[in-house]
Amino acid sequence: MKKNYYVTTPIYYVNASPHIGHAYTTIVADVLARYYHLSGFRTFFLTGTDEHGDKIAEAAQQAGVDPKTYADGISAQFRTLWPELSIKNDYFIRTTDENHVQVVRTILQKVYDTGDIYFGHYEGHYCVGCERFYMEKELVDGLCPDHQCEPEFRKESNYFFRMSRYQDWLIQYIQEHPDFIRPERYRNEALAFLREPLEDLCISRPKTRLTWGITLPFDDNYVTYVWFDALINYITGVGYPDGENFRTFWPVAEHLIAKDILKPHGIYWPTMLKAAGIEPYRHLNVHGYWNVDQSKMSKSLGNVVKPLDLKDKYGLDAFRYFLLRDMVFGLDSSFSEESFVQRVNADLANDLGNLISRVMAMALKYFDGAVPQPGATSDADQVFAATARRTLAEVEVCFQELALHKALMAIWGFISTANKFIVESEPWTLAKDHEQKDRLATVIYNLLEALRCIAVFIAPFIPDTAKKLLAHLGIDDPETQDFSTLQDWGRLPPGNPLKKIEALFPRIEVKKEEKMETQEKAAPSFKPEIAYEDFEKIDLRVARVLEAELVPKSSKLLKMKIDIGEERVIVAGMGKDYKPEEIVGKMIVVVANLKPTKLMGVESRGMLLATDTADGLTLLSFDRVPEAGAKVR
Repeated sequence: MKKNYYVTTPIYYVNASPHIGHAYTTIVADVLARYYHLSGFRTFFLTGTDEHGDKIAEAAQQAGVDPKTYADGISAQFRTLWPELSIKNDYFIRTTDENHVQVVRTILQKVYDTGDIYFGHYEGHYCVGCERFYMEKELVDGLCPDHQCEPEFRKESNYFFRMSRYQDWLIQYIQEHPDFIRPERYRNEALAFLREPLEDLCISRPKTRLTWGITLPFDDNYVTYVWFDALINYITGVGYPDGENFRTFWPVAEHLIAKDILKPHGIYWPTMLKAAGIEPYRHLNVHGYWNVDQSKMSKSLGNVVKPLDLKDKYGLDAFRYFLLRDMVFGLDSSFSEESFVQRVNADLANDLGNLISRVMAMALKYFDGAVPQPGATSDADQVFAATARRTLAEVEVCFQELALHKALMAIWGFISTANKFIVESEPWTLAKDHEQKDRLATVIYNLLEALRCIAVFIAPFIPDTAKKLLAHLGIDDPETQDFSTLQDWGRLPPGNPLKKIEALFPRIEVKKEEKMETQEKAAPSFKPEIAYEDFEKIDLRVARVLEAELVPKSSKLLKMKIDIGEERVIVAGMGKDYKPEEIVGKMIVVVANLKPTKLMGVESRGMLLATDTADGLTLLSFDRVPEAGAKVR
């Protein structure tokens, strides 16, 4: 029986043009859909645009057009961008689509009829940018925490959804389904929301101030709150309530979102579904931000990176590869053009590009443009083939865990193995000895088969490159190559015609004036030299972590009780990289004579040492167990 896979992106708000953050989420969804399709699943991939609410009406007014005209223009930008990024969604939904409007009204009426929607009065701090009311305690110095602006104080009569009725159910559901929201840090964040009493959700706006929305089915004087409209797209898109796709795909729904919309997706949406008598989605998968110059991308800050600018300058697959390789799903990542060029040159031009060029050149030279018939296999050949099967298993686990950067690392490990196989087999030496002709054929065949496997491995990530590579191996129909063909080594037919291949990823050469600037930036930035006597003033000690807990109201600060020959407390920003229980018992290095300082109201007497890795911060460690309090020399 064929398995099913359903993946969604958020539907993007049409108050601004697409940027790299939109592209990342949608490309991840595309990679997942392609991978599961190539793994034999029946797949469905949904994306689209969110087009109602205050912000759209405001943006349209500023542009001097009506909201529908404005929404049509921005929505078209998203719709036309995705094919240019090799994104193959099955359905593009708009919240102005008539079928969606009808589904929203059906859900509203259903929840209203059960008594879970009531009319009431509300006053509070309203942020137009967030399109939601904030409680006083949620504001930071009186400002919206996301938009850093002072909300308007509004008093209104509106309709409310009894979200509070489902608080205990949702807590229990999340606890009983530990991977419902992932990575775990966002599950914990959702549970932290639920430790406070859950207020009922205001789900309407009076037409006296907003007409751009879906009219409530039970009161023509009000339109629907944008979140009660937008979230429902995930079931509209698969044909709720009676469509075959809804029955097929909704039970396996995988939502992809950025962390700023965790609360609507992790709290509002499950309770809405429960009230409507619909089973929750399978997983909510939450990723971090793409930062530029250490700041979240923002139109107001002027640091928005446009996908087509990079795609047109460096090539589509290079763009896709960089996004997928350089972000750890769940953590923030920083974008710079310098790191983009370095990644493309190292991984695509040097590793993959050179491997393809070398193998194809030798095959064309030694075997007249056709895949050779392999001879007897050696132990080295069998080890090489086993590496491909092991890579397949690693990639499968990585996709299950949404660790796409690790999947690419595993694939590039296999590419490294193929390059090593060339060096150890020395086909250029074998070619000089006529008696080694069979061995040469086996070596070249194995390398060509490795290229076929690599083409399948990279197909979800950089599909255009995979298609070109397969075509040069004499495989014109890429649909014949799926992940099942990697189970058995030797599926590339001998005799297949080979085609000369141009460099798929030419090395990016930076212009001279740019190169100097890049080299200056890339050079290690060491601090001014100090005397040994100055270094001696720093007292580095081994410490054992006795206790650890998150500092209240902080997502990254850990408060740790340590033993350095005496007990003391330090505070460190490791909460996004280590859970408290993971750090307890570890031996760490701390600066013991640092002046005390207060962080979030907690006095810290010392500072631990750590460094950056591709997967986040990591602690300094020891290869032998030292004593707590020992001096680090």
